[in-house]
Amino acid sequence: RCKNLSVSFWNSYWMLPSDVCGMNCFWEAAFRYDYMKTQPSEKMHLAVVACGERLEETVTMLRSAIIFSIKPLHFHIFAEDQLHESFKDILDEFPYEGKVNYTLYPITFPSESATEWKKLFKPCASQRLFLPLILKNVDSLLYVDTDILFLRPVDDIWSFLGKFNSTQIAAMAPEHEEPRIGWYNRFARHPYYGVTGINSGVMLMNMTRIRRKYFKNDMTPVRLQWGEILMPLLKKYKLNITWGDQDLLNIMFFHNPESLYVFPCQWNYRPDHCIYGSNCKAAEEEGIFILHGNRGVYHDDKQPTFRAVYEAIKNYSFGDDLVHSLLQPLEQELQKTTHTYCGRVYKVFIKQLTKSIRDLYARRSKG
Repeated sequence: RCKNLSVSFWNSYWMLPSDVCGMNCFWEAAFRYDYMKTQPSEKMHLAVVACGERLEETVTMLRSAIIFSIKPLHFHIFAEDQLHESFKDILDEFPYEGKVNYTLYPITFPSESATEWKKLFKPCASQRLFLPLILKNVDSLLYVDTDILFLRPVDDIWSFLGKFNSTQIAAMAPEHEEPRIGWYNRFARHPYYGVTGINSGVMLMNMTRIRRKYFKNDMTPVRLQWGEILMPLLKKYKLNITWGDQDLLNIMFFHNPESLYVFPCQWNYRPDHCIYGSNCKAAEEEGIFILHGNRGVYHDDKQPTFRAVYEAIKNYSFGDDLVHSLLQPLEQELQKTTHTYCGRVYKVFIKQLTKSIRDLYARRSKG
């Protein structure tokens, strides 16, 4: 049983046990890395693209996904070749308990346009645009940036797939909740979705629908499929876009708004939601579900609240008691950040995490 804690908040919760080549060659190269034959419908597929110094950050994200998720997970890790062995060495040591598998892939682009795609925003960022074309055996996929942390089971965002109507093919969160601080509505030189645009750091996709869809566009009256529209979009807008592949997705869904399911901000909570004052009401009410530490906030001292959560999950050892080894020390660190705007609302950073741990222990107590 949990030991007595100094913070009375815990007393009401914790009384549970602890415990690139031509186009054909491009696709062939990708499939040599995909050893999956059939995909059980109950398995959740999560993809991430890691380059440069993102190994530790990616592993921490994967750890957060493993801690709370219920259904089996398959990680699709797209990484530079020099990172593959490091990923294997680390992931093979994780206590998967039979519920997690992974596949490593190279970073590859069609040879005739590889240089252009690599120059787009960041060297590997646009790889995500090609996932529906590479992972042809995967029906649905959750793509996340490396700087994502799951504070509740992946199962819960995966369930949005069941809420898609007949026209929706993907789900993302708005780029901003408050137009007065929005980037797209103030500075964009291209079309964007909705009032403030969308953020692609957390992107849930029904890839079967994406591969089948013919997209409306402003380049031709003829509708184009996913594999046909990417390069024309880049050629038309490459001098006008700032955020690379995210901007291309905004353009695409501007012309096809019926195809997007928009989920609330607590599923993609970023510094912009608190550094100018709290503006994600859903997180205030229910807590943060997915934390997105963009702008490098996990690795500097500008937003200590975000860094505290990252460090807590990075340093947590699988099997340790989540209350005493993760939650309680995290709250103590968060209380030291109240001099910042995000720190003033630090409780939203642990509200859902608290519930996720409680629910996990409840499931374990039932065997």
